[in-house]
Amino acid sequence: MKEVVEDVKVILIGNSGVGKTNLINISTGGEFNEIEKSSTTASYSKKQMNIKGDLYNLSLWDTIGQEKLRHLSKLFYKKSKIVIFVYDITQKTTFEGLNSWYEEIKQELGEDIIKGVVGNKQDLFMKEEVKEEEGEKYAKSINAKFRLTSAKCDGEGFINFLELLLNEYINKYGKKPKPNEHLKLVPENHQIKNTKDKKGCC
Repeated sequence: MKEVVEDVKVILIGNSGVGKTNLINISTGGEFNEIEKSSTTASYSKKQMNIKGDLYNLSLWDTIGQEKLRHLSKLFYKKSKIVIFVYDITQKTTFEGLNSWYEEIKQELGEDIIKGVVGNKQDLFMKEEVKEEEGEKYAKSINAKFRLTSAKCDGEGFINFLELLLNEYINKYGKKPKPNEHLKLVPENHQIKNTKDKKGCC
């Protein structure tokens, strides 16, 4: 059985009702819930990903989007390595709210993190209030990857997006070395001198 190379904390943030909980559910083997209740506390689910033969444990955190409880989300930002900003393409206000979430993240974690922007509920394109070009432009402005998706109809698409962001994290920060991996091994043909009094192996 392969060992896990690293645990990677991923947080999904955005206004209440954008579909963060459902995105996490469908990406970790759960089911889409048509009537999604607003989260009143942060929670997380685990997902394991195999990247080029290495296993990574992803902790997918579902943060609080309600304005009156928003201050509580800050408690769960610590040690996050990937941040995904989520908005609802049918609700312009959720897109307009992304920048305040970004400023909050920048203050708590700095800018040197892996970022993604997700326009959710693509299945409701007939009610679209935010064009794809707007989402792409915003993502580019904060140096983030972008994807339109649907927790209801495109679960695999969101999983692929997670893999894309994880690959970016690995490429940027590298795989953690295993214990003593950095030490040079003694060549097999190397002769140790002064072994007159040597007993057994050292």
